[in-house]
Amino acid sequence: MRKQKGFSLIELLIVVAIILIIAAIAIPNLLRSRMAANEASAVGSVRTLNTAQVTYASTYPDIGFAVALSNLGPTAAGVGGTSTNSGLVDGILGCAAAPCKKSGYQFTVVGGPSGCGAAGAPCSTYTAIGDPQTAGQTGQRYFCSDQSGVIRFDNTASPIGTAGVTCDLTKSPLQ
Repeated sequence: MRKQKGFSLIELLIVVAIILIIAAIAIPNLLRSRMAANEASAVGSVRTLNTAQVTYASTYPDIGFAVALSNLGPTAAGVGGTSTNSGLVDGILGCAAAPCKKSGYQFTVVGGPSGCGAAGAPCSTYTAIGDPQTAGQTGQRYFCSDQSGVIRFDNTASPIGTAGVTCDLTKSPLQ
């Protein structure tokens, strides 16, 4: 009798079942790791917005803080900066139309009080907001910061880009 080479159907099914079990264990951990990375990136982006806002207010004291991300974004020619495009952040975070999307989060800046800036008194306050694009998939926590420079988070939704939004002081500060 001739001996056949290869694997039997049962052996192949056992190998496939083992691979599926390993995948079922690994995939949720990978998704959690990705959400954690997105959240870390969001905190870094809000920190960058805080630094850019302080620089902007120092450079343009008659305007105060920027009222839109596009004011902090790159210049059209890439050289020099103006109050409308200061070049303090890159084109991803300082996009032309808010909210700007980066690493699973969407960002916006709300300047205040209403009517401040080039046409009125200098803007003395701002709120930088970072919300997950899809809560539970791209991130769990909602981040915000204001002129105090303290980055705060919450696990519940915050209204992105609405006028008069403030960074709720009851939200937990990052340590």
